Amino acid sequence: MNKLLTIAKNTFIETIRQPIYAIIIAAAMLLFFLSPSLAMYTMSDDNKLLRELGLSTLFLASLFVAIFSSCGAVSEEIENKTIMTILSKPVPRHIFIIAKFLGVAAAVTLAHYICTIALLMAIRHGVLESAADTHDLTVLTAAGAITGAVILLSAFFNYAYDWKFSSTAIVLTAIFATVAILFLCFIDRDWKFNPSRNGINRADVYGSILLLLAAFIIAALAVAISTRFNIVVTLAACTGIFLLGLVSDYAFGELAKTSLWAKICYFSVPNLQIFWISDAIYEGSPVPAKYIAIGASYAACYTAAILALAIAAFQKRQVG
Repeated sequence: MNKLLTIAKNTFIETIRQPIYAIIIAAAMLLFFLSPSLAMYTMSDDNKLLRELGLSTLFLASLFVAIFSSCGAVSEEIENKTIMTILSKPVPRHIFIIAKFLGVAAAVTLAHYICTIALLMAIRHGVLESAADTHDLTVLTAAGAITGAVILLSAFFNYAYDWKFSSTAIVLTAIFATVAILFLCFIDRDWKFNPSRNGINRADVYGSILLLLAAFIIAALAVAISTRFNIVVTLAACTGIFLLGLVSDYAFGELAKTSLWAKICYFSVPNLQIFWISDAIYEGSPVPAKYIAIGASYAACYTAAILALAIAAFQKRQVG
């Protein structure tokens, strides 16, 4: 267990220190900031488009974080031969793969958590659908305070203690964002204590949890592929499976009744449409906790199966 936790911890720290990790989160945060302005030109259903943009951004950010983090955790270590230092110790290969996945999953969870708070703040602000609508100054003030505090403190810690700026900023963002969303849970847009009008919908949180489960499947898939291939092949394969997973019902569902190959593909490709509940959220349909549990079970089964294949593929992998 100590070996497992040590490798997972090091993987997590190395992942959040990668520049691409911070770049993806920063790009997602920028899109969340711009989404209320981009969604105001639909002439109708502006808030639906806002939620669609937000959840899509959250999904794609988690997807790319999972892929690039997994590739950096496994394939780069194989290419740089640093993996030989680990496997020369009494570390079983299955422990190495599981620990790498846990470290990547922790990094994906951190990025997803930060982006989820940004999404909830964007939805809380809403779209200015008419000239009479005003900005939600509580959200803008909280976002500005987070940005200013993170930049100043990260620069200070980098200068005074030589802490890496990007990873320090990520951790501080998670801390300050938690404080900000708790503040917004109790304070309404008129700066009054009114938790009943905080503008935060529980269904949006459920939607974010389901997307995180989908990201775990993609992370496991990226770990499995990166045990044998480089980052380019891993990125292409994961992107292709991601797109197939979004249209699994349409592409294979009907054909699976008559075609054996379609049936195999239908059960082999993870059905990511299960984790997308944007329409249900907008239409006000209830999202029971039972559905979250079923989605979690589905994700756990797929993740475990993919990791089993990753361990099998890595057993005979030449790393020296």
